Amino acid sequence: MLGTMDVHHHWTKLFERLPSYFDLQRRLMLLEDQIGCLLGGIQVVYIEELQPVLTLEEYYSLLDVFYNRLSKTRIPFHPRSLSGLQMILSSDRYAPSLHELGHFNVPTLCDPASLQRFILSRAPQARENLKRKDELKVIENELIQASTKKFSLEKFYKEPSVSSKQMVDCCKRLLGQSLPYLQGMHLCVSHFYSVMQDGDLCIPWNWKDGEAVK
Repeated sequence: MLGTMDVHHHWTKLFERLPSYFDLQRRLMLLEDQIGCLLGGIQVVYIEELQPVLTLEEYYSLLDVFYNRLSKTRIPFHPRSLSGLQMILSSDRYAPSLHELGHFNVPTLCDPASLQRFILSRAPQARENLKRKDELKVIENELIQASTKKFSLEKFYKEPSVSSKQMVDCCKRLLGQSLPYLQGMHLCVSHFYSVMQDGDLCIPWNWKDGEAVK
C-alpha cells in the first residue's frame, strides 16, 4: 500500500512525463500517416482486441522499424489507391494476410515487394469484407436494442474481445428465450459465466441451450 508521500511522488512523476507522452503520441500519429502515404493512402490502425498489449513506446518502435523498411524500398503505389482500407502491424508474423473483418495483417519484417503484390491482389476482397463488417455492425446494434427491450435490461453490452458475428449469434438465440428474471439487470456477453464486482452478469456468447442465464 502506498503512503501519503508515495502517492504524492507517484503523481508528481506522472505529471512530469505527460509532455513527453503527448509528444510521443503526436510523433506516433505522424508516423502512421507517413506509412499510409507510402502505401497508397491505407489507414494504419491499432485494434486492441486483436493485437497484443503494447506500450506507446513499443508501438512507436514497431511503426518506426516498418517505416524505415518502406522508405528504403519506395514501392510504387498510386496515391490514394488504397484509401478506405486498413492495416495493422504485427511482429509475430512473416507473411501478410487479410482478416475477415477487412483489415490487412502486415508483418513488420515482411518483404515490401511481396507486400505490394499481396495488398493489390486482395484489395477488392478487403473492401467487400469491410462492407460486410459495417452491415453486420448495423444488425448487431439492432439486435442489442431488441434484446434490451424484450428483457427490460438496464444495460446490455459485450466485452471488446467478442466479435460482432459472435454477438449477433448470441442475441438471436437469446431472443428465442423467455427470461423474465433478467428485468433491470446489467448483462455482459463474454467468453465465460461470471458475476462482476459491480453486479453485472456475464454469459459466454456461445452459451448452450439449457444453461443460459439460469
